[in-house]
Amino acid sequence: MREITPEPLTAEAFAPFGDVIEASDRAEVIPINYGRTTRFNDLAGIDVADGGGRAIISLFRGQPLAPPLLKIFERHPLGSQAFVPLQGQTYLVAVAPAGAFDPAAIRVFSAQGGQGVNYRKGVWHHFLLAQAADSDFLVIDRAGPGDNLDEIELAPSDQVLIQP
Repeated sequence: MREITPEPLTAEAFAPFGDVIEASDRAEVIPINYGRTTRFNDLAGIDVADGGGRAIISLFRGQPLAPPLLKIFERHPLGSQAFVPLQGQTYLVAVAPAGAFDPAAIRVFSAQGGQGVNYRKGVWHHFLLAQAADSDFLVIDRAGPGDNLDEIELAPSDQVLIQP
C-alpha cells in the first residue's frame, strides 16, 4: 500500500485534471449589480453535451473516511463534473489522468473551503473526501442517455493511505 501526503490545490497543479473554481486574480472580474457585486466569470469548462446530455445541479453530502484510504476510483466519459463546497470546510481531491487507469499516477490535493474543482470528462477521481465532518457540495454534472460512469476497484497493493 502506498502513502501520499496531499499537496496544496492550485490551478497550475490541477490543470491536467480540470479547473479550480475560486475567486482569484486568475478569473475575469466583472462588477455587476451597480457595483454591489463582483462576478468572477467563467471559472470552469462545463462539458456535458456529448450523447444528448444536459447540465444538472445537485447537492451531495460527503462523509469523512476513517482512515482516509483510497480503494475505488471513477470517471465520467461523457461529461465533466464540478464540486463546490458550501460550508467552507477543507476536503481532499484524489485524481489520476484520463485514459487507462494508472495507480502510480494518483495525486492527492488538499482543497480549502473556498475552492471547488471541475473534473474534465474522463479524468479518474475518488468520490467525495470530506475531512473533519459531513460536508455539503453543490455539484454540476451531466444527465442524459448513455453510460457516464466507469469505476475501478484498486488491488490491495495499489490502495493509497492519505497521510495528514
